[in-house]
Parts: sequence; C-alpha cells; structure tokens
Amino acid sequence: MDISVQEIEKEKEIYDNIDVLNKVLWDGKVLKPTILEWLDNFKHDEEQRVALYLLSRCMYFNQNNVKHLLKALFRDKYRTPILQEIRDHEHGTMDEALIEPAFHLHLMKTRFLGIGNPAESGNTLLYSFRQENKIKKDLFVTIDELLQKHDDVQHVVFIDDLCGSGTQVRYEKKLQECIRTLRLEGDCPKISYLMLFGTTTGIDKIRKLKIKDTDIKWFDEVEAEMELNDSYKCFGDVSRYFEDNDEKAKSKEMCLKYGTELIDKIADKDFPNRKLEDIEREKYIHSCALGYGNCQLLLSLYHNTPNNTLPIFWFEEDDDDWKPIFKRYNKVY
Repeated sequence: MDISVQEIEKEKEIYDNIDVLNKVLWDGKVLKPTILEWLDNFKHDEEQRVALYLLSRCMYFNQNNVKHLLKALFRDKYRTPILQEIRDHEHGTMDEALIEPAFHLHLMKTRFLGIGNPAESGNTLLYSFRQENKIKKDLFVTIDELLQKHDDVQHVVFIDDLCGSGTQVRYEKKLQECIRTLRLEGDCPKISYLMLFGTTTGIDKIRKLKIKDTDIKWFDEVEAEMELNDSYKCFGDVSRYFEDNDEKAKSKEMCLKYGTELIDKIADKDFPNRKLEDIEREKYIHSCALGYGNCQLLLSLYHNTPNNTLPIFWFEEDDDDWKPIFKRYNKVY
C-alpha cells in the first residue's frame, strides 16, 4: 500500500477518535474548525500529524467528571480512612450506630481549605466539593480564619485539583506560614493535602517537605484520587503514548521547539517582581517548554488547563498569533 494512503487512513482514524472524545467527554469544545485553527500553528504536515496524535491522547475532564472525582476524593481519602480508624479504636466494630456518630464528630472538628488565593483553582473547587459531599458551609475557612481560631480543630484538609511538580505548594508563602504556626503552636491538628490528580514525583516531594530548621513534616498525609505515574510523562522512558522510540524522539523534538518559543514569550510575565538573568531565564524556559516542571502532561480540566500540560495545547497571549486548543486561565498579577 502506498505510504501516503496509509497516512491518510491513520489521520482519518485519529480524527474519528477525536470526534468520539468530543461527543463523549469534551463537551463539544473541540470541533473540527477549532482543531484546524490550532493545527495552523504548526508549519509542516508531519508536525500537524504529530499534534493531532497528541490531541487524541489528551485526557479531558468535564464538569461531571470532576464532580464524580470530588465525591470519590472525599469518600476514598477522607471518610474511609477515618472510618477505619474508628473501627480499629473500637476493636473492629461494624456497628453503624457507633461508627457514624464518631465520624460526624470528627467531621465537625475538620476544616477544609483550598490551595492558593481565593481566585485560584484549588479554592474554586471547594464550592463543588462542599455541594457534592453535602458538607456544612461552616467547615470551610480561609487560612486567616483558621489561624484566628483553631483550638477546637483536630483535622485540617487542604484541597487541590493538581499537584504537578510540587513547587507551587512548596513556595506558597501563606501556606508555609500557616503550616508552621499550626505545627509549632501547642496541640497540632492532623494536616492533610488531598488532590484530584497528582504526579508520583510531585506527591513524593510534598510528602518529604519539612518546616525549615526542623524535622517536622508539613503534612501527615498527601493523597491523590488519581495518581499519575511516570507513564503519563509524554516523552518519558516508560511513556504510555509511544511504542516507537524514534517516533517519540521526533515528537518530543517538535514539542520542545515550539514550547521553547512559546515559554520564552511569557518568561518575564511569570516573574513580575524581578528581571530574570540570562542563565535563570534559559533554565526556566528549559524546565517549562514541555510543561511546568518538565511534567509533560496531556491533561485538561473543564475549569482550566494546568501549565504542567504541554504548552502547545494551552498557550495564548493577546499579542500573539498562537491559537490554543484548550483554554488556560493564567494568573494576572
């Protein structure tokens, strides 16, 4: 069979797969005109075929998907471990009349918070998290409110959508101050960091975080409803997206080329309070050209696309011609 015919058939199969994904999962957001506009970003037919293939492998979670994940997160990572603790404390009892009141008491002494400022995605999810799990509004507080009154709190739970490289949590100054205050003031409540998605690398980094000049860990538990192991790293050694190493290498080269150009355009905006030196700038661009922290994810959520995803999917600037396929709402400083 002529190679051009093979390529045409392969491209048609990819379009068909995308069409199914669009109807079933993507809420009709990736119609063919949008795809064609996005593909125009790429200069050559071969680059467009690579981009199209990567798009067909992108994980998109719509609003209903996220709501189900929020319910599962509460059930699997909060409620179930506490129920097990109660049963263990009561010598393995299965008596619901004993277990449920004890769980309710624990819940009433828990406070839920988002990661980042009130306008960021970790906090944005809290409303749906509360609704889906039918949790009282009073149990959701800000960091300031928590620090003002935490004597009767025995469990603090931070909720997030994604832990990619782990650096956002590590460098969140207000969170650092909150953890330090809670840990070093008298009887410290249990502190958990629960997320919808987390890379294995990012989760491991967060689990190892310790308060400066101490051996005290930030969190008692760090858990993701969906842990993304190294196979989710698009061009990694064990990538689930490529069987052929040559094809993977060529695809990586293309994404790195465009990603470097795109991140170079926004490097200064990501550091609004200081000018990057040339070495710092080059290092930053290199670490983000395939997604922040070199995460190389193919992931988008209905409310935002994380910058850990390949930039070719989400990059958008008012003064630039690049057209994204999935929307990312960047921080405005």
